[in-house]
Amino acid sequence: MGSTGGVKRREASSSSAAKEEDKLIVTPLGAGNEVGRSCVYMSYKGKTVLFDCGIHPAYSGMAALPYFDEIDPSTIDVLLITHFHLDHAASLPYFLEKTTFKGRVFMTYATKAIYKLLLTDYVKVSKVSVEDMLFDEQDINASMDKIEVIDFHQTVEVEGIRFWCYTAGHVLGAAMFMVDIAGVRVLYTGDYSREEDRHLRAAETPQFSPDICIIESTYGVQHHQPRNIREKRFTEAIHTALSRGGRVLIPAFALGRAQELLLILDEYWANHPELQNIPIYYASPLAKRCLSVYETYTLSMNDRIRNAKSNPFIFKYISPLKSIENFKDVGPSVVMASPGGLQSGLSRQLFDMWCSDKRNACVIPGYVVEGTLAKTIINEPKEVTLMNGLAAPLNMSVHYISFSAHADSVQTSAFLEELRPPNIILVHGEAHEMGRLKEKLMTQFRDRNTKILTPKNCQSVEMYFNSQKMAKAIGRLAERTPEVGEKVSGLLVKKGFSYQIMASEDLHVFSQLSTANVTQRITIPYTTGFMVIKHRLRQIYESVESSVDEESGVPTLQVHDRVTVRQDTDKHVSLHWMSDPISDMVSDSIVALILNINREVPKVVIESEDIKTEEENGKKTEKVIHALLVSLFGDVKPGENGKLVISVDGNVAQLDKQSGDVESENEGLKERVKTAFRRIQSAVKPISLSAS
Repeated sequence: MGSTGGVKRREASSSSAAKEEDKLIVTPLGAGNEVGRSCVYMSYKGKTVLFDCGIHPAYSGMAALPYFDEIDPSTIDVLLITHFHLDHAASLPYFLEKTTFKGRVFMTYATKAIYKLLLTDYVKVSKVSVEDMLFDEQDINASMDKIEVIDFHQTVEVEGIRFWCYTAGHVLGAAMFMVDIAGVRVLYTGDYSREEDRHLRAAETPQFSPDICIIESTYGVQHHQPRNIREKRFTEAIHTALSRGGRVLIPAFALGRAQELLLILDEYWANHPELQNIPIYYASPLAKRCLSVYETYTLSMNDRIRNAKSNPFIFKYISPLKSIENFKDVGPSVVMASPGGLQSGLSRQLFDMWCSDKRNACVIPGYVVEGTLAKTIINEPKEVTLMNGLAAPLNMSVHYISFSAHADSVQTSAFLEELRPPNIILVHGEAHEMGRLKEKLMTQFRDRNTKILTPKNCQSVEMYFNSQKMAKAIGRLAERTPEVGEKVSGLLVKKGFSYQIMASEDLHVFSQLSTANVTQRITIPYTTGFMVIKHRLRQIYESVESSVDEESGVPTLQVHDRVTVRQDTDKHVSLHWMSDPISDMVSDSIVALILNINREVPKVVIESEDIKTEEENGKKTEKVIHALLVSLFGDVKPGENGKLVISVDGNVAQLDKQSGDVESENEGLKERVKTAFRRIQSAVKPISLSAS
């Protein structure tokens, strides 16, 4: 299987060097040279798949959506959501409820449970106008009915598209999808992490290499600090701020990294009695329900959680905080609030209240997207703009300690080294970081002819795969290996892009199909003698047997054991046969014969069956042969010993009618007469069906 590839605009003309049907197209509708609104379109062999359906956290309204106007949503067969984060799933209610999409959408069980909670939280904390609202809670609820669930390693097939998923790490329920269309495999990683943390398993490595790997490049060539060092920096920054009487804001989305950080904080408080009188709040309108989801899906987590004696998500030192109205801002405290980008909601309200006090601290624990306030304050500007439009000094300390469970450069290189895909497409990364990672990977794979592409949004990667069609023999046909050149006969069954050859008896075993026999019956008006039909049939067919029907006692004729002719009444005959191509042809000829008898009946006189004798048949055959020879050669006369004398342009040939031998001085005439006689003899013989 070979491939060629390049990056083109979607409207670019197709290459004349390869067949259109062999062209595979990958187009980022979002996350192309950016982080946010992940959405990747793929089409091959008339099948279309959409990976993820997110929004851009830095924008609002329609501007936050992927470029859906580049595609026709009604042509999408399958939509696969890798995980519940907003930049991967938050435009799903809009896409399902407000576009022409009518395909099927899949995600894992945990992702579906958390998707609803997270998007409901997003709608509530979003401070945008009604016009800019992409969807409401009613749309979220309606989308839930359309979402189907898939388990890890479960294979699903939709319209010839086979796909399954692997654990991706990153967040609870996150999946990497492997899609197989006509034997071409594409791996879409979504966000993944190869590092096991306090509650999640590391991403799996697929057991075979894909033809194309669409992989995130969020951290480019950056290397993560070891986990223990990051945890120490995180807890020290919080402890220091609390020691000086300050408050600590941890902006994070309600679900995802928040649960990992809560595990760290609860354990740290348990080991430091001097902090246990300082409250930790998990601030989200859905805080309690979020934690109940995590309590439910502990079996999807790593061994540390599954083997714990008690549920670690039942926290001892952490309290849920539903809204800022319920918050008593008295003395030091730690508040984890959503959203993580500080655009709006509880985290933004607390930031505006606390940013001017130098005792306070803001610890940003995850990846920050360009265009968000969280990205801005990492550079510690002197002033920030509050939600009310006024400027305020930024005196609080800002710490960026990333616990974002994305693969770094080391993990990405190792992962691709194990997979060794011939084609790599980088998505979900800022242009600069993605470019640096591309250069590093090109160096790593320079000896393997690996193609590494970084398409922008709405740019298409076009590749051509030449796959041969093969059919697998199964069941009885596979019991014996055929000899070279031997023909294998059976039913060819196509399912999606796979072909199988099987015996008709195995059809119900290896497919959802089954065989059936169709019995045909036709009744024809007929008032002439039944023996006339027998007489005419014997002139055409070798095997015509007379019998009597056991049940009704009426006379019947069996033609080559295929078609039965019955004299039902004095005015009707009927034909009965098991439908197949040959029997259908025989029955058609019999119907035509009977209808012809009806038209010619005055000319037909049959006194008895004994009239037809071998001698008369022989005379009739001789007359036909003589007439045909005259029509071919002209002068044909009887000669001695029963031979025929044929004269053509002064040349004479003598034909022995019994043996077919020809005597003539003219070799050309001799061959012509011999060939003509052989063909005439073949034509006047009754039709034989024994070969069929």
